[in-house]
Amino acid sequence: MTDRPKARRVAVVGGGVSGLAAAYTLAQARKAGVPIEEMLIEAGPSLGGVIRTEMVEGFVIEAGPDSFLAEKPQAAAMARELGLGEELIGSNDHARRTYIFHQGRLQPLPDGLMFLVPTRLWPMITTRLLPFGTKLAAVRELFHLPPAGDNGDESVASFVKRHYGDAMVENIADPLLAGVYGGDSAGLSVRSVLPRFWEMERQHGSLTRATLKAMRQRRFAVPANSHHAAHHGHPGNPSSRNPPLFMTLKGGLQQMTEKLASSVERYRVILRRPVQALELAPEGPGGASDRCSRRFLIRCEGGRVYDADAVILAVPAHAAAAILPSLDPRLRELLEAIPYSSSMTVSLGFGEHTRPKLPHGFGFLVPRKEGRRMLACTFVHAKFHHRAPEAKAMLRCFLGGARDPEVLKLHDDEVVALVRRELREILDFAAEPLFSRVHRWPVSMAQYGVGHGGRVSAIEERLGELPGLYLAGNAYSGIGISDCIRTGKGAAEKALHHVVPGWQQAGKTETSTQQA
Repeated sequence: MTDRPKARRVAVVGGGVSGLAAAYTLAQARKAGVPIEEMLIEAGPSLGGVIRTEMVEGFVIEAGPDSFLAEKPQAAAMARELGLGEELIGSNDHARRTYIFHQGRLQPLPDGLMFLVPTRLWPMITTRLLPFGTKLAAVRELFHLPPAGDNGDESVASFVKRHYGDAMVENIADPLLAGVYGGDSAGLSVRSVLPRFWEMERQHGSLTRATLKAMRQRRFAVPANSHHAAHHGHPGNPSSRNPPLFMTLKGGLQQMTEKLASSVERYRVILRRPVQALELAPEGPGGASDRCSRRFLIRCEGGRVYDADAVILAVPAHAAAAILPSLDPRLRELLEAIPYSSSMTVSLGFGEHTRPKLPHGFGFLVPRKEGRRMLACTFVHAKFHHRAPEAKAMLRCFLGGARDPEVLKLHDDEVVALVRRELREILDFAAEPLFSRVHRWPVSMAQYGVGHGGRVSAIEERLGELPGLYLAGNAYSGIGISDCIRTGKGAAEKALHHVVPGWQQAGKTETSTQQA
């Protein structure tokens, strides 16, 4: 009979979806027999971060993100792994239409526009969103050649302007990015925010030609996949052949964070404990110079100190920087250099007979030049089923962003009045809401500025000098829920490799022993 190896401790700092995904991965490894102990430390009173769901009078209200992109598989895969597969629903793409508030009127985005790349000629010719010069530029763009070399990074605004002109930036690209990132296209990095389009330009020159080619390849791939599935006794599923653009959970995204949290035993979760500093322990089994075998000390508010063999910081970059000054001043500088924007959501529920008063579609975006404080508005009842009672409507408005952080200082009543006034002016919609909910998210959305990729590479280089320390979250390689889950799981797997080399085999061996 052999003694079981001593369990190694891995601490996760931050209880948002990134930290929860990391803690879940660690917990699953422990349950499989890997000799580790996970610990989850959260500064606030609850877990889940910006993912919060509230039920009001039959409405499902999301305080933070309301969905995730279907093309990124991690969130849907996690939902299924947690037993929430039956709760997954897709967006009502048959009714999808997005408007831009342009020159005082709502104008639909042209059909065939793939984010900002036109793939159909007639809608581009007839749209009122773009002047004649931009339409000519879209035709000329078909003949763009690949760049001669790697010209480095540039802003999204510069990139789009080179291909399609100023009006495409002002009327389409800028409001789209403000709605997604809360940022400014003149400051965001094309290599980090739109890496697919950046790569398309390098390979093909013309974004339109590259996108059309990719669409043709997908069309040819679908029949082949369907034939393969049918031949092997798996009839093709229409939903898999034509996946929705967005997905969410019928009862709200908080279902996922609650399931993730429940996978970690309560005694391993420490709430209301802000971390003040992360340090290396003064000595370790390998001596003072052996950084690979050193433990970490996690100093928390109130004087409590925890120790761990590895630490995952799943908090915003600025929060991670604040606890690292003595550990690595250069890493702190790099993390502090990642800017953030603030955002606010205002959800309004409306009674029966209000839906017909609203345009058909998913909502609208507001360019900066229109002089409004609202960045965007989603018609939630139209985007997803099960979000509002039959015949009732719910609108979710977005404010703040890089250009208007001051709006978060307004009182709730002022914010609701502001939103209702702009809805009346933009939509001619003056219905009295049944309720309103205002949610503020200060300094919450990482901004991938020009040069972001180089900064992340420098951060990774510094982390290489600190074995056992890992980062996760939306500040590095993607801002969506799937990105957060991917980085959280990835950080946990790296931590496992650090504390238990060959941890996958250790888990299999322990499981086999238990079964025997």
